[in-house]
Amino acid sequence: MGWLHSSAPAFETISVDEAARLRDADAQIVDVRETVEWRRGHIPGVLHIPVHAIGRRGPDELDADRPVVLMCASGHRSTVAARILAKQGFSKVYDVHGGMIAWQRKGLPVET
Repeated sequence: MGWLHSSAPAFETISVDEAARLRDADAQIVDVRETVEWRRGHIPGVLHIPVHAIGRRGPDELDADRPVVLMCASGHRSTVAARILAKQGFSKVYDVHGGMIAWQRKGLPVET
């Protein structure tokens, strides 16, 4: 979908198909939803860091040299998280358009 170009740090918005491809290529998948949402179903192997904690926990728990794919319910909170990580110097940041709603509609794997 293209890189965000503005005065804000850059990240790319991608489809769930591209997110699945990046996951298979060893990208870090981060679910930024609240714990109650995450427990209802999430991508297998995903790292759970709620959006309110991404600025504090991201630098400690994520590898800034590997792609980071951010997922929420529909795409709003993951966009916020993408901006935060990009501002902190993460250079390969991806926001998943449609989030878990789109992921599940595609029939991609989910675990509880």
